[in-house]
Amino acid sequence: MPNTFKQDFSDRVSSDAKVGSNRRRKKRKKANFKLPSLPRFSLPVLRIKDAHAEKSPATSRLPRIPAPGWFPLIGTAIGFAAIMLFVVGGGRNVDASVSIPQEEWITPQLDQNEHLNRTTTTTVVSGDNAISALERLGFDYATSHAMISTANGIYKLRNIRVGQSFTRIDNENGTSTYYNIDGSKRLHLQKEKGAENWQATLDERRVLTRHRTASGVIVDSLFAAADKAGMDSRTTMNLVDIFAWDIDFARDMRTGDSFQLVYEERYNDEGKMLESTILAAEFINQGEKFRAVRYEQADGKTDYFTPEGKSMRKAYLKAPVKFSRISSTFKTKRKHPVLGYTRAHRGVDYAAPSGTPIHAIGDGYITFVGWKGGYGRYVSIRHNNRNHTTAYAHLRSYAKGLKSGMKVRQGKIIGYVGMSGLATGPHLHFEFRSRGMAVNPLTVKHPPAQPVATTEKERFEAQSAPLLAQLKVNPVQLAWD
Repeated sequence: MPNTFKQDFSDRVSSDAKVGSNRRRKKRKKANFKLPSLPRFSLPVLRIKDAHAEKSPATSRLPRIPAPGWFPLIGTAIGFAAIMLFVVGGGRNVDASVSIPQEEWITPQLDQNEHLNRTTTTTVVSGDNAISALERLGFDYATSHAMISTANGIYKLRNIRVGQSFTRIDNENGTSTYYNIDGSKRLHLQKEKGAENWQATLDERRVLTRHRTASGVIVDSLFAAADKAGMDSRTTMNLVDIFAWDIDFARDMRTGDSFQLVYEERYNDEGKMLESTILAAEFINQGEKFRAVRYEQADGKTDYFTPEGKSMRKAYLKAPVKFSRISSTFKTKRKHPVLGYTRAHRGVDYAAPSGTPIHAIGDGYITFVGWKGGYGRYVSIRHNNRNHTTAYAHLRSYAKGLKSGMKVRQGKIIGYVGMSGLATGPHLHFEFRSRGMAVNPLTVKHPPAQPVATTEKERFEAQSAPLLAQLKVNPVQLAWD
């Protein structure tokens, strides 16, 4: 500091002055306080002496500032030395460039095999053809064309379907390409290492099966109950088809109806379900119990039968009227006897005396009763399988009590032959429609609903008994009981 500031101001301050007047002197004392320097790595024995012992009398009168002491400095030095010893001693043998061997690591041989077996998969999308799919797997156009030509003798790759996949596998033996044709077959194209041509084979895919049971009670709808029971939609539709000849699932369903079934699911080697087959089923509709069991007959044909061996499928009557003759057949062009011009005749005319009874050819519901233009008095029936409808026209009158929405059984009288509408004589105009399209009733084929043959009765009972035994007694108390 400049010498001008090194003056003694004690003569201007009395000993009786207030504490506040000595603040500048205290600050000056603090500013002049200096710590002695220590050696960097040695800790000598320190001798503490009174820093205020030789002060002037005037200065000694000021309040004494306590010295901080050496203990914090000693502790800091000891901690610093311990840290340095830990770093030097602990890292003495560490070499970051040397890897430590581990027994659990994958061996180089496995890594090499994994590198050699390379798998690439692509899925067929809309707009794809075989060449575009193979090119995505890394084959050039010429190679793709050669592969398709080789496969043509077994399977034509122009028939590939959206959603199917191609898989390419490269290994030390060559290249293999697979195309999944369906759930059970796979096209295999292979070219061995060093070979010039591709080889094509048709491989059988592994199919896994499992048996399941399901049961449910209808609250809102059959599909909701089936979904709650863990059934997929295809299995539910199969259940409907089995009992469609006895139950109209659009009109007959009631809250409290129940079902249970034993079925088989089939999966491919990728875990995708291919199909399901119902082996035995029971349906209780409005208190009436229906049971069916699947049976493969000796000739290889498979169908569903009741526990007594009767077919679940009901055959249609061959003709809706008896003691009649066919006066006009199904034709795409026919001159109308009344109108006088040519138009299609989409049915068969049965000539019969007026008043001859007309019978429903199968079970179903009346969908229309009334007058319908040139048809005259007209009756339409939608049958239980819901794919077939039949029409009866030119009636003289209807059966007593017949009305729309009424359920009818096979053989029930629905009306009587007449000549209402555009007709020149008494006859029945009969039409048969499949999925809304008119077909010739005389040529449409309905497989006969034959029961289990007497010679197979014992075999049928032996196969059906274990399946029916899995259908437990339904514990649900029905709503109408």
